[in-house]
Amino acid sequence: MHDLLHDISNCTKCLADLPMGANPIVQASSQSKIAIIGQAPGIVVHQSGVPWDDKSGDNLRNWLGVDKEIFYDENIFALIPMGFCYPGSGKSGDLPPMKICTPLWHEKLFQKMPEVELTLLLGKYAQHYYLGKKAKKSLTETVKSFRNYGPAFLPLPHPSPRNNIWQSKNPWFKEEVLPFLKSRISELL
Repeated sequence: MHDLLHDISNCTKCLADLPMGANPIVQASSQSKIAIIGQAPGIVVHQSGVPWDDKSGDNLRNWLGVDKEIFYDENIFALIPMGFCYPGSGKSGDLPPMKICTPLWHEKLFQKMPEVELTLLLGKYAQHYYLGKKAKKSLTETVKSFRNYGPAFLPLPHPSPRNNIWQSKNPWFKEEVLPFLKSRISELL
């Protein structure tokens, strides 16, 4: 695992396409129990070098019911984005994750993490990649059908504050999904 993480941290495969240069962000251990597959680091995370070190991370930790000490324990949580570097910003937020990272690194990481019992799929990029044709037509439908993907996967919206409107339109998420998520995380801890 050490060598693989070293290779990822030194990756420059898409350097020419990154507005702020390469800075791959990942956390994993061969003992990780829970994998969190996100989108791509935002600018704050790119600058700090710490995964989920932003408001989205605060929301995510709240959803999980864990503090930073537990969240940043790589023997518990593997934090793996679909794109490992900040992709730049577009008109309505960050650009999509670079497509090269997932096929290049994800399988290698999961081969080194035999203890993973739950993979959280945050957002449509992770859901479409990992669920394939089992994903519903929309993120909302996929998340609403969360029980159909267990015990290995649990689809969630991205915890960005931009999704607060989505959450207010979908109260079932806080009523049904978050209690289930917290209970599942508690079981695995």
